Amino acid sequence: MMEKFSEMKYVRPDGEAYIRTIQKETKNFNEAADFEGAHQAFVAILNANSHFNTTRVMASIRNSQDTNDEFYRKEMEYIFEIEPQIDVEMKKFYESYLKSSYRTELEKEFGEVYSRQAENKVRLTDPCNADLQIQENKLIQKYFQVAAAPVTDFHGEQLGFYGLLKMMEDTDRSIRKEAFEKWAELYKAISDELDSLYTELIGIRQQMAKNLGFNGYAEMMYQKMERFEYTPEDVAIFRKQIREHIVPLCQKLYEEQKERLGIEELKYYDESLTYPDGNAVPEGTEEELLEKARTMYHELSKETGEFFDFMMEYCLFDLEGRQGKQQGGYCDFMEEYKAPFIFANFNGTNADVNVLTHEAGHAFEAYTASRNIPVLSQTFSTAEISEIHSMAMEYFTLPWMHLFFGENAEKQKKAYLWDSLEAMPYMACVDEFQHRVYAENLTDAMERRKVWHELEKIYLPWRDYDGNEFLGQGGFWMQKQHLFMCPFYYIDYAVSRVGALEYYGKMQEDLESAWKDYYALCRQGGSKGYHELLRIGNLSDPFKEGTIYNVLKKLNLI
Repeated sequence: MMEKFSEMKYVRPDGEAYIRTIQKETKNFNEAADFEGAHQAFVAILNANSHFNTTRVMASIRNSQDTNDEFYRKEMEYIFEIEPQIDVEMKKFYESYLKSSYRTELEKEFGEVYSRQAENKVRLTDPCNADLQIQENKLIQKYFQVAAAPVTDFHGEQLGFYGLLKMMEDTDRSIRKEAFEKWAELYKAISDELDSLYTELIGIRQQMAKNLGFNGYAEMMYQKMERFEYTPEDVAIFRKQIREHIVPLCQKLYEEQKERLGIEELKYYDESLTYPDGNAVPEGTEEELLEKARTMYHELSKETGEFFDFMMEYCLFDLEGRQGKQQGGYCDFMEEYKAPFIFANFNGTNADVNVLTHEAGHAFEAYTASRNIPVLSQTFSTAEISEIHSMAMEYFTLPWMHLFFGENAEKQKKAYLWDSLEAMPYMACVDEFQHRVYAENLTDAMERRKVWHELEKIYLPWRDYDGNEFLGQGGFWMQKQHLFMCPFYYIDYAVSRVGALEYYGKMQEDLESAWKDYYALCRQGGSKGYHELLRIGNLSDPFKEGTIYNVLKKLNLI
């Protein structure tokens, strides 16, 4: 019987017992006299993995809810230390599975993707990297603590990064500028520590790639992220499309924004204010917003209504921003309960609704796929597909913005579309930055800032930090947590945005048909390969030259 998340009892996963289970079932698998015996051992391995993963996710969520909680910090340290040992034992099972005479029969039930993933795990797992993995995980945890700590006094309030970002949407330009300067000061104050952490992470990651015989860390990460069907060269073509089509469009949008605001020069602290009389802001408390979301999801479809009732019944949200809480937003998934969890940092801006619908897209997919596919570890697909689930959900919910924004709903819809386009060049900038960081081994902090500054000129030519020396020299890169916690992930937001925009275009013509395609995609989770999932979802290949142009053309944006 499932309980509300806050009432779920946490018990530390017994890593040693888990390892013994893997060893036992690997032996049973190897010695199976028939398919039934092999199948039984295979399922036992899947169940053991699900149990450990569920416990790990529960500890991770509670650690992110309060990065200063000593108990869950130590739980995560324990998990980080045991995981490399588990990986080594699982590698032995994967090796047995891949050469087994029962493999073909198992693929009929569990899919060929499992075999591809097993081959990949064998390639990526080596005891020589165990200590390095532990070090990397500890540095990432340290990053979360460092980034969650800073606060400053702002007009009598103690505000962190999210609170100051809200102030950068104030209609009073002097307040926006003051908030921006405070925000920049907070990052500058921790920049030495962040630079040091990132330099350490680069060294560790480069060494892991070298130990496994890869030509570089990027090559290793493409394998780790299961990018089996496209290459860094394909991603470079994608970034080129962004430079050619999205960047000029964004320059036009920012020029129009400058005219609306009635200012001579658009500064960074002006970018977030879309309208001179103020951005649309959601109306209501966290609880009220959730009830409005419940109404929206019941009206959107039978499937989303059922999903959101489940989320509400078991309180699978933590949305309030607070001191010590990890930055950002995410959706995670507890396999044994088939239960997603949505984490965010509400700050009273339109971003609250954006992040709720975004993470609800992930959660809906997880809820849906986990009830349809046989391997729960494949509930989430690879990132460039998973982010279609989330971003398309943002577009599907636009017709219900009146519930959250009242008479300002139309303002919010327009602002959302503009913001979603304007984010894409930044995503490409982050991606090219980290490709260069690892290709050129940029362990010098000032060299990294120089590279970021160069790339900003290409991807964000409108960006003006109003003379702020720290950001003007390239310090802005370090506010992107993905560079620390999940390298090479961030471009997936841009890749998947193309698919989401394609669905948005289809919604204008036939909402029912667009939803049918989206739902079919969600049901498959990560049980199929990338291009097959695109076919199931009736979507174009974003890496193909001309795709971005065609999607924008259909939306009458160019």
